[in-house]
Amino acid sequence: MSLYTEYLSEIELRNKELGLQPKPIDSAELLAEIIDQIKDTANEYRADSLQFFIYNTLPGTTSAAGVKAAYLKQIILGEESVEEITPEFAFELLSHMKGGPSIEVLLDLALSDDAVVATPAAEVLKTQVFLYDADTTRLDVAYKAGNAIAKEILESYAQAEFFTKLPAIEEKIEVVTYIAGEGDISTDLLSPGHQAHSRADRELHGQCMCTPEAQAEIKALQAKHPNAKVMLIAEKGTMGVGSSRMSGVNNVALLTGKKASPYVPFINIAPIVAGTNGIAPIFLTTVDVTGGIGLDLKNWVKKVDANGNAVVDANGDAVLEEKYSVATGTVLTIDTKAQKLFNGSEELADISSAFTPQKQEFMKAGGSYAVTFGKKLQTFAIEALGIEPVNVYAAAKEISIEGQGLTAVEKIFNRNAVGVLSNTSLHAGSNVRVKINIVGSQDTTGPMTCQELEAMAASTISPLVDGAFQSGCHTASVWDSKAKANTPKLMQFMNDFGLITARDPKGVYHSMTDVIHKVLNDITVDDRAIIIGGDSHTRMSKGVAFGADSGTVAIALATGESAMPIPDSVKVTFKGEMKGYMDFRDVVHATQAQMLKQFGGENVFQGRVIEVHIGTLLADQAFTFTDWTAEMKAKASICISQDETLIGSLEIAKSRIQIMIDKGMENKAKTLQGLIDLADKRIAGIKSGEEPALKPDNNAKYYAELVVDLDAIDEPMIADPDVNNDDVSKRYTHDVIRPVSFYTNKSVDLGFVGSCMVHKGDMQIIAQMLRNMESQGQKIEFKAPLVIAPPTYNIVDELKAEGDWAILEKYSGFEFDDTAPKDAARTKYENIMYLERPGCNLCMGNQEKAEPGDTVIATSTRLFQGRVVADTSEKKGESLLGSTPVVVLSTMLGRFPTIEEYKAAVDGIKLTDFQPPADEMSTEPSAQPIRIVG
Repeated sequence: MSLYTEYLSEIELRNKELGLQPKPIDSAELLAEIIDQIKDTANEYRADSLQFFIYNTLPGTTSAAGVKAAYLKQIILGEESVEEITPEFAFELLSHMKGGPSIEVLLDLALSDDAVVATPAAEVLKTQVFLYDADTTRLDVAYKAGNAIAKEILESYAQAEFFTKLPAIEEKIEVVTYIAGEGDISTDLLSPGHQAHSRADRELHGQCMCTPEAQAEIKALQAKHPNAKVMLIAEKGTMGVGSSRMSGVNNVALLTGKKASPYVPFINIAPIVAGTNGIAPIFLTTVDVTGGIGLDLKNWVKKVDANGNAVVDANGDAVLEEKYSVATGTVLTIDTKAQKLFNGSEELADISSAFTPQKQEFMKAGGSYAVTFGKKLQTFAIEALGIEPVNVYAAAKEISIEGQGLTAVEKIFNRNAVGVLSNTSLHAGSNVRVKINIVGSQDTTGPMTCQELEAMAASTISPLVDGAFQSGCHTASVWDSKAKANTPKLMQFMNDFGLITARDPKGVYHSMTDVIHKVLNDITVDDRAIIIGGDSHTRMSKGVAFGADSGTVAIALATGESAMPIPDSVKVTFKGEMKGYMDFRDVVHATQAQMLKQFGGENVFQGRVIEVHIGTLLADQAFTFTDWTAEMKAKASICISQDETLIGSLEIAKSRIQIMIDKGMENKAKTLQGLIDLADKRIAGIKSGEEPALKPDNNAKYYAELVVDLDAIDEPMIADPDVNNDDVSKRYTHDVIRPVSFYTNKSVDLGFVGSCMVHKGDMQIIAQMLRNMESQGQKIEFKAPLVIAPPTYNIVDELKAEGDWAILEKYSGFEFDDTAPKDAARTKYENIMYLERPGCNLCMGNQEKAEPGDTVIATSTRLFQGRVVADTSEKKGESLLGSTPVVVLSTMLGRFPTIEEYKAAVDGIKLTDFQPPADEMSTEPSAQPIRIVG
């Protein structure tokens, strides 16, 4: 059977079983066979082969794209003749292939001596932006050799005609509303975690968005309002909370956006989404990637009494009243010029935040990638020609406030800013390009990142990046057919691209399924670094980290840069003393609760950086706070550490990076050794006093300041999804924080200790609890299943060396075996302790899940409906979040403990080393910003 007949069989099966179109072609071998059939005018498959060649071949750097570009070149040169593909049409097809092989062909033609092909090739090249060093070097060399076409192309690039000649965005955009949900809409609704395996297959994955009924309703709206775009809305909530989830935006765009190219299948752009409370920050970045629009509607506002005071309900929550209706089926108009939202002639809202000059550029260019590459290409051309810069793009917004110091994030952005014109310090609100130091790709979004890299014709990691890691943690629980199909291919691509990979494509080193955030926290060796990672919990306790979509990860890998505004910060400090029986997780939850109480229910963290003055906690424990800031809806978090604490964290990081080297994970570029060298340099700078640990200036300005009262925390704190709240908009928000006594006698069906919210200390706490019970002669048994998934293999190895793993093994009923990993997800649990493979496990919800309808107590982070546990018709699944000792004790009792039982269980165990720093952790402002990039 030929590859083509196999492809036909796949098409038939795909259509019959799933109702899908043919899968896009990325294989050179298959496309070569298709081309042979095109050449054979009598071939029975010729007509379909032409369709596949023209409309169903993936562009960029796929192997199929190379074959397609080469054949189009032959047609243009007259070496091949295809009646249906004229040379003019061949040039058009090349213009839609984005880069890589197509640019190479276009340069071959443009720089040739044949004017007949050189001129049209140059015209196409003038529209292209995805050029890399090899391409621009060819142009530069030809220009210096006196090639007139090369000069003409460079002059066009210098004027950024690839951007200026694009049509302007529409002044009026008609939309019809569709309420996708009430309350916060998580990206799990738009792209469910349990369907992660299909994300790279865009048409297939598109079927899982919302529900089939919702998709049918959206299609009905499109049929009824053919001139309007459907706008998905989070009514009385925020759109896209929890993660960036490029696949979520892709799904919305596939259903409601517009086609990016007539010759590229299943890639749509420019969706329109909205929320009463706007769009979650990292999800909004993803919307920008596609040139879409994200609106902050503010259509529900707090009700006030005659005295102007907020009216609250019986629970003390603010009562909302509707300012204007966006009920499904409402036709509205977005006026992009006035930057207002209208219903007919009635003005409803100011939407100027969605139409900043930079965002309008993304919309015009069809996405942020084209703008990023365009700016770099323009800069290259200007330097090659030796001319003055030409202002085409909106100037980077540079805000500098005289006499005002810098917050920690402002200092990091100033240090890493690229192309800044100002000679003074930049403050929040500035929009700049920054160097990216560390990049992380995780395994359920990684295949999409590979697609994005191929689409932008990137073939190797940018030398600007200090280190990058591809994880295997999100699919670590079960080595099933889906993981076996996707993971090796992903690891091979990323390994070839230049990343350190969790699994070795060659099988030399042991598979490492460590949680990505923990690895990134270890390989971040500078507290002034900027980190980009393909997961919302990319929030390191060193440097500042931003969770991002698969596309933003790709752009960071390919260019070593990202453009973003400097965010406002909220300063968090602590007072009082922790009670000996409290865990640091309780401080984390109490921070959320005290913030909401202090600010009258307003989440001042949302969209901002939380600058937490932890000071005394090493990076592993401090990560528990920064990790949770994703659930606080913060954009990012920064830990302010004392010098000696930072040195201790960096020494731990060095030892763990060395372990990665010892395992055989080093690459040809010696990336891991380079990180150790950077860590040594940073430690030397701290010890010498020349570059102490990052601290804000003492006259920095914050959006808000919160002092967490540790004396007020006298019980373990539980984050509750509040699944039975009468107001559906208040379920699954992470805002309901209650003391453990609220749950007295509430039964527990399963406990989970794992994911990125735990560290080695949590495993040691479990071991000590078991030892205490042994010494007291208590019978150790579990009345509910307890699943334990250590975050990293390093932790397991250290626990084994120190003796703690042995007692966990002693009382476990299951222990992972990497030589024979599970090939099917568990559907039923026994009342035993499970020692699972390091990784995300239950927290991801894409492999292992609790039994439907269970009440789960977990150290996890996610309260999304159906994530850890699905509902049944009789009972909603609950995933309540708490500290490790609460989880362990609850499974032993089969219910939540009383405060007395809890205190007895942790008596004598040191749960945390946290104490507030005694001294103010700020510094005198410096005269000038220190910029290392330029």
